[in-house]
Amino acid sequence: DEEEDYMSDSFIKQDVRPGLPMVRRVKEAIQKEEKQKEANEKNRQKSIKEEEKERRDLVLKSALGNENKGFALLQKMGYKSGQALGKSGEGIVEPIPLNIKTGLSGLGHEELKKRKAEEKLENYRQKLHMKKQANEQAADQFRVRFKNKQEERKMEGDLRKSQRACQQLDMQKDIEVPKETWFWIDPEEEDKKDEEDKEDECTSSDLSVSEKLQVLTAYLRKEHFYCIWCGTTYEDSEDLSSNCPGDSAADHD
Repeated sequence: DEEEDYMSDSFIKQDVRPGLPMVRRVKEAIQKEEKQKEANEKNRQKSIKEEEKERRDLVLKSALGNENKGFALLQKMGYKSGQALGKSGEGIVEPIPLNIKTGLSGLGHEELKKRKAEEKLENYRQKLHMKKQANEQAADQFRVRFKNKQEERKMEGDLRKSQRACQQLDMQKDIEVPKETWFWIDPEEEDKKDEEDKEDECTSSDLSVSEKLQVLTAYLRKEHFYCIWCGTTYEDSEDLSSNCPGDSAADHD
């Protein structure tokens, strides 16, 4: 490269005043760059697709002329530009729009894509519905188990209460041995505070807690005229049947 001649006209014409702001120089450089881009854009050769689109849009925007054979036949049959088709003019006025396919997918791909999207949405809704039903069912089962557990604990408490009452009433009649081993509470077992030991105590025999409670209640009513839910010892069976509501907790509620 040749050294720049500082005495040439190109150098002298430049504005090199000390007070020239830097912003002005940057702005001039940006404007020059934009003008160059515009020139390059104009000189850029258009692609084949762009040219086809421009020609197609131009043809679609222009109205049919007499040189079109189809339009000429319509005119011979009495058609006028802007008039609706049909014998009584009930047809369309504007031509059916042209739907140009630009992708590489085959015919019917859009319908298939739409149908798959609808199926996916329907499957998602079904999963949400099934999940909701499962959660509701789990909640119902939990409530049932919780209720059954509460009832079971209540029956275990009633059974221990009946066992204490039976032991006390039997001893008052000088009965030293219970009719059934589980009619009385073992003093050592009674002092245990572990909840699991208490449950094992109540379920040690073949009978369930509710069956034990039913048998022991019947024994107390028949032998001692005693009702655990009333907490009362009646004089005789007639007094018991007359004044006691029944032989179960439900009858006393």
